[in-house]
Amino acid sequence: MDLSWLDAAIFAPLVGAVAVAIVPSRNLSTLRLVALASTIMTFLLSLGILVDFEAGTPGFQLTTSLSWIPEWGVGYKTGIDGVSLWMVLLTTFLMPLAVLASWSITRRAKAYFIFLLALQTGMTGVFSSLDMFLFYLFWEATLIPMYFLIGMWGYDRRIYAAMKFFLFTLVGSLLMLAGILFLYFAAGDNPTFEYQALLGTPLALDAQRLLFLAFFASFAVKVPLVPLHTWLPDAHTEAPTAGSVMLAAVLLKMGAYGLIRFAIPFFPDAARELVPLVMTLAIIGILYGALVALVQKDLKRLIAYSSVAHLGFIVLGMFVGTLQGMSGGILQMVNHGLSTGALFMLVGALYDRRHTRLIADYGGLARSVPIMAGVFLFVALSSLGLPALNGFVGEFLVLVGTFFGYRWWVIPAAFGIVLAAIYLLWAYQRVFHGEPATEANRAMADLNVRELVMLAPIVALIIFIGVYPKPFLDRIEPSAERLVQQLKQSSVVPGGGVAEGP
Repeated sequence: MDLSWLDAAIFAPLVGAVAVAIVPSRNLSTLRLVALASTIMTFLLSLGILVDFEAGTPGFQLTTSLSWIPEWGVGYKTGIDGVSLWMVLLTTFLMPLAVLASWSITRRAKAYFIFLLALQTGMTGVFSSLDMFLFYLFWEATLIPMYFLIGMWGYDRRIYAAMKFFLFTLVGSLLMLAGILFLYFAAGDNPTFEYQALLGTPLALDAQRLLFLAFFASFAVKVPLVPLHTWLPDAHTEAPTAGSVMLAAVLLKMGAYGLIRFAIPFFPDAARELVPLVMTLAIIGILYGALVALVQKDLKRLIAYSSVAHLGFIVLGMFVGTLQGMSGGILQMVNHGLSTGALFMLVGALYDRRHTRLIADYGGLARSVPIMAGVFLFVALSSLGLPALNGFVGEFLVLVGTFFGYRWWVIPAAFGIVLAAIYLLWAYQRVFHGEPATEANRAMADLNVRELVMLAPIVALIIFIGVYPKPFLDRIEPSAERLVQQLKQSSVVPGGGVAEGP
């Protein structure tokens, strides 16, 4: 059996979960260290993927193909291209930091770390699957651990938030399943779930429209796009810190990834026809998310709504039909994961000290926690797109790509950046400047060594991508160019025919 670094990175967290399960529950420090060691080992394995990946190649690399259920046309097939490469690495990079952010978890810690590691396998599997059946299994597998992470270790309204997250995502997933089954039976005499075999399935425009909408609805819920976003603020607000980090940094990107991995390549004519609709929803998300973030009183909820705005930017770039827009949207998936993940870590650090997320309960913190204040400002500037930081590169490419294809759409998108500067800097001013609201704010402890170790790698990457994004773009652009060509090429069956589905 010839398995790649990719397969090792997918299943290594499950091995770690088994190791955590063996450790006695009373040994809290050992549980933490085993979980941390497992995630660090997985990240080191994923570096092998980066080393073996050949820049400039648009196709899939590090592929593995094994027979699984041949009578159903199901196989274990994995591989990555320039799109999935960085999502896999983002997942493995952030998970050790999420474990470090979970040091305050003392209740049912063994189950907590098992669910966290299982979640990592599900997320990595989603970005690596080249079999539709396998993809769907990994996609659904992420729901269960996240449901329990929110429902068992969340805050006051955790059960409501967990159920809302689960039901929204599950309903969307069922629409995608119906679309997958249609493609499976439309494959001809030898039905298969293999991604590359199904990619050339001939479909009439009417069939493409219906299937595109089925896949789009599923992925739009996960992104989420307005008006399918209502589960996100509740899930973010009630989730534990590590849950919020992985939800914002990785799980939301599964929706955007699905759009460019499935919705555009499989149904390019429908995608091209519905570009105005998708772009309208993206622009609404950018403006709506920013305006609602502006009036939030809960700091964590403010960052949650900022995710709605930033994901709107990502989707906008993916559908404008230009290489700059597509490359910027894909890179922004990584950038948003870094900056928003760090913001949630900082809010978690504040909550651990004061047990409140209300902005009004803070004030004047820069005097007592100057290092935290500096890091928070730095990450906020990254999130709002300050030049020389990572957020600027992605947003600039999206705006340039949009200008080339849809000039007037740049205006509302750019206004969303202005709003981001307003709500982030205003929140920073209210939390860290002015007079302290209470004596507890004057005596607050600054970031400790664990928290500095947790945030330092993100800060370093924010600077590196902002100053020198070439290594990322070199690996993204070949796959992005292929996606742009797929969006432009017609695949309608001559004469309006369609391969029959079930």
